Amino acid sequence: MTLAVRYVSARTLDTAPALSVPPGPGEVELAPAFVGICGTDLHIFHGDMDARVAAPAVLGHEMSGRVVRVGEGVEGWQPGDAVTVMPLRWDDTCPACHAGHQHICQHLDFIGIDSPGAMQQRWTVPAATLIRLPDTLPLDRAALVEPTAVAVHDVGRAAVREGEKVVVVGGGPVGILIALVARATGAEVRVVELSAHRRLLAEELGLTAWNPVDDDVPELVRQWTGEAGADVAFEVSGAAGGVETAVDVLGVRGRLCLVAIHPRPREVNLHRFFWRELTLVGARLYDRSDFEKAVTLVADGTIPVERLISEVVPLTQAPAAFEALEGGGDVMKILVDCSTDTDTGNTDDAQGVAV
Repeated sequence: MTLAVRYVSARTLDTAPALSVPPGPGEVELAPAFVGICGTDLHIFHGDMDARVAAPAVLGHEMSGRVVRVGEGVEGWQPGDAVTVMPLRWDDTCPACHAGHQHICQHLDFIGIDSPGAMQQRWTVPAATLIRLPDTLPLDRAALVEPTAVAVHDVGRAAVREGEKVVVVGGGPVGILIALVARATGAEVRVVELSAHRRLLAEELGLTAWNPVDDDVPELVRQWTGEAGADVAFEVSGAAGGVETAVDVLGVRGRLCLVAIHPRPREVNLHRFFWRELTLVGARLYDRSDFEKAVTLVADGTIPVERLISEVVPLTQAPAAFEALEGGGDVMKILVDCSTDTDTGNTDDAQGVAV
């Protein structure tokens, strides 16, 4: 018997015993080491996704861990292999899949939302979802490969090029990762963020950060770009004001990449889209190449994800960690250590699970 963190109802999580599911044909059983809590997990916690999430539901999709057992027909994987999971299961029958866009399958199973996630001590998933990790990459850092893959996909969707001027509106974990990936692509980047704590972290990472309350961001962009405006803006804040800022900073034929989830319709200055021939691009999830590039960027230190980890808590303290994240600004990323539990004292070596 193992433990799992479950969503029970709005603002209610528990840690409960969960049966370990043996891997069937084409499946692999994993021992999750670290699982990150993301914004989508918080939406679930608030009860905003009850129409989609069937309680009790095991949460978590940002993870790292090791293979414990492999099912029939699985090749190339063995116990002890370090992995992360691309948590997508598509049907390969819908029009999106037929067009080659399996990551946004029209009947997508997002593992950790639509089906049981990683915040448990044993987790069985399709072998096809595994992404290999280098043995030199610490597993706590590897838990941030998934959000880094989001950033890689976003920067690719916006077609960011070397030398371009990029504004990232929203300096949370994904916003900072987008800024760092864009910088690694050769772009010049500015971050717009309300939280002083997050602006300080951005500055410590070598990024310039502006406060939208005290700073006239569109004017700063005009000065920075020699009146031209930004080439690309990423809207990562999820706020109406963030949308307005992202549109206002763009120059002629600029690209706005929408990353944040906006739960309600927003007013958008369409006249500016007409006047400057702007482009709006949506960005959702990732594909395998995004994950593989993210592994490289994290493993070689190009993206110093360890700077985003605010705290690591044992699995039994995960419910309290969700509440801590609601405060927002002073916390970036909290990881749940699934290799230990304070109730039983059971411990797996996060770097090498006994199998």
